[in-house]
Amino acid sequence: MQQVEQQIDTLHQEDLRNPLHPSIFDENDDYDMLIVRLPVISETLEVTSLGFIMTKDSSYLFNAVKNRLEDLESRFEGPYHKIDTLLDKLLKSFQSYQDQISDMEEALYEDTVKTNFMTQWLTLKRDILRIERIMLRTSTVMKDVINYYETDEDFPMNHYIDIHEHCERILRSATLQLSKLDYLYNFYNTRTNEKMNRLIFLLTIISAIFLPLNLIVGFFGMNTSGLPFTEGVNGTLSVVVGLVFLVVTTSLGVLLWRRKIEYSE
Repeated sequence: MQQVEQQIDTLHQEDLRNPLHPSIFDENDDYDMLIVRLPVISETLEVTSLGFIMTKDSSYLFNAVKNRLEDLESRFEGPYHKIDTLLDKLLKSFQSYQDQISDMEEALYEDTVKTNFMTQWLTLKRDILRIERIMLRTSTVMKDVINYYETDEDFPMNHYIDIHEHCERILRSATLQLSKLDYLYNFYNTRTNEKMNRLIFLLTIISAIFLPLNLIVGFFGMNTSGLPFTEGVNGTLSVVVGLVFLVVTTSLGVLLWRRKIEYSE
């Protein structure tokens, strides 16, 4: 063990100690270094990196807590089991993101969107983008490992192809969920704009009705002589009737104009 640690380059030792080092596969004369970075979904999205040293006879996992290499059961099966365990957990836990997006989609269809829709959308977008970016790099690295060791008789090709397939599956799922999030965002904006347009239309109708009334009230409120209906007994009643007639006429005109627009569309 100590002999192997002494063979490792100083820069490679720093890479192994880095808990957030991106996935990488580096071939050397005495050993090969494989670092696999994977997302871990719990209450929040976290990231972990597994560092492996592969020699011609065996393989070792770098224990970040104890800051040392630990001998694995076999050269290729040891790294495979460690990586496969994390990928299986990731596949299962990624389902929570899919469920959240499905719930948001149903809420949009049923018009029961919560007030924190955009906050939830941004959180999902950020996490899934991060997963996609990490898995794209990891998938490429695992492909490099397969291509490098495919001529080795002891290399379990099917096992590592299975790891690569899992990486690709998570990557495809992340890409699909991102496209659904973009669709939900466009749908949400459309619904919001529609509600805003209805509100503006309502305000326009109210303004169309009360603007002429304000003009008439301002006219009769002038302190001048000779105003209509000031001398008659039923002057107030005549003004009220005129105002009601004006309101009804204006309302009917706005409604007819709206129907004409709807039919033209």
